[in-house]
Amino acid sequence: MDDVSEFGGGELRRLQEIGDLSNDRYKGDPNFMASLARGLEVLQAFQPQYSQMSVSEISQITGIPRAAVRRCLYTLRALGFVHCPDGRHYRLLPRVLTIGHAYLSSSELAKAAQNSLDYLSKLLNESCSVATLDGDNILYIARASVKRIMTIDLGRGSRLPAYATSMGLVLLSALDEEQLEDYLSRVRFEPLTEHTVTSAEQLREQLAKVRRQGYAINDQQLEIGLRSIAVPMHSCKGGGVVAAMNVGVNASQISSAELRERVLPQLQRAAMELALLL
Repeated sequence: MDDVSEFGGGELRRLQEIGDLSNDRYKGDPNFMASLARGLEVLQAFQPQYSQMSVSEISQITGIPRAAVRRCLYTLRALGFVHCPDGRHYRLLPRVLTIGHAYLSSSELAKAAQNSLDYLSKLLNESCSVATLDGDNILYIARASVKRIMTIDLGRGSRLPAYATSMGLVLLSALDEEQLEDYLSRVRFEPLTEHTVTSAEQLREQLAKVRRQGYAINDQQLEIGLRSIAVPMHSCKGGGVVAAMNVGVNASQISSAELRERVLPQLQRAAMELALLL
């Protein structure tokens, strides 16, 4: 990317959601370290499709002034988290992985989920994932991939808009009315495909259906050719939904009916067995 104008309008708005720490809600809080928040926002601005960016591009995504972005990048570069091979565009360095590794190596859910997904993926010969709700997005904490069915490469740490994913629908359906209203008041619906839900009313209808049936099927809302089914994972201790588990398939090869008949029972069993460990 050589210019900030190369960001698509919808994609840019989604990426700007990453910078929500820069809003007014922490102003006046003496314990809030704005410089640390800005540094974390800069790190989170890097995405698979935007793996190298200039100061101006990061500034546009995060809403942080260029001078502050430049100082953040200077510090991150000095600490070994980013580098700038051409003198203009910055890229992440492997040391960034140490931040997420601390969670993945200590989280019982993340470790147990990966083992469960590895087994389920081999059983079904399909890609499987576990995600939690992270703001307005889902955050992948475990994934077992056997075939490439999306144009983007998903893995642990990937984030996608909740309203356009099967796991997101499951997790949103578990919110109470106040939490859901808060989400709907700020989410921006982007027509990622011709099948994507584009209004709060449509999403409410889908979430009501998910609550009734106990699972969600996403039929090409995120990407044409991708169909997936997801179920909730309940905590045995508290009973609440702590994560969602899904199976993604090629829409041209497996129908929604086959997902319900063949995949859903195996998926529900895996989620139930994993929940016993939580």
